[in-house]
Amino acid sequence: MAKKKSGDFLKMPKIHKKDIHFGTRLVANFLKPIVRALYRIEVKGVENVPKTGGYVIAANHVTYLDALAVAYMVYFRLKRTPHFLAKGNLFKAPVIGSVLLGVEQVPVYRGGHSNREPMDAAHAVLNAGRVIAIFPEGTLTREPDGWPMRGKIGAVKLALDCNVPFIPMAQWGTEVVLPTYSKKLRPKPWHPVRMIIGEPLNLDKYRGRKLTNNDYAEATELAMAEITRLTEILRDAKAPTKVFDPREHGLSEHGNFKKAPKKQVGES
Repeated sequence: MAKKKSGDFLKMPKIHKKDIHFGTRLVANFLKPIVRALYRIEVKGVENVPKTGGYVIAANHVTYLDALAVAYMVYFRLKRTPHFLAKGNLFKAPVIGSVLLGVEQVPVYRGGHSNREPMDAAHAVLNAGRVIAIFPEGTLTREPDGWPMRGKIGAVKLALDCNVPFIPMAQWGTEVVLPTYSKKLRPKPWHPVRMIIGEPLNLDKYRGRKLTNNDYAEATELAMAEITRLTEILRDAKAPTKVFDPREHGLSEHGNFKKAPKKQVGES
């Protein structure tokens, strides 16, 4: 693991006393007309989400616009502040980085750095009774038809380690406005981005005991299966029987794989 230089360290957010504070309201209302100019949010299953307390809400990841759609839904429909785990480079950008920290988003490292600090910050968010919104796949899906692919254990691990509910959800529709891995934006204010929020995932089998990575992986498979089931409802179609795993196709774990050369299977 590469040693981080002093300039590589990312500042973690401070948790405000109130779930929704002035800075959050300011940013949310600034982004509201932008989101409405892009697409129209439709959501079902709001009754499945606790009105108070911490929880992890986890969705499939199709385009670069998903975070805006999910954030809009969590803030304006669930009446909670969404806290995302976002790639660290965003926090190094002038103004944008300060705004993201000000609304308590959590930066994460990529490229071999330890993410102990970001995970501690995410734990602090949940332990303060707040909401973590996350995409368990860790990046945009590489599945050719946009179906959920293999998930990473981080999302479920947060819910289990902090003993909070894990709420699966599916969303579909942003790909019409911005195709997967594309930057060609085609705003369609009338176009619906539809969402379904499922019931809290039953993870009782894994709570109250010391867990191994295999346990977390098993729980993650359950989570992704439910997210996929909800996605099938939205798309009125069946997902492939076999879950897409980028490693089996020689694809990179992060970044725009369509621009990067494929890795050979087994290559580090």
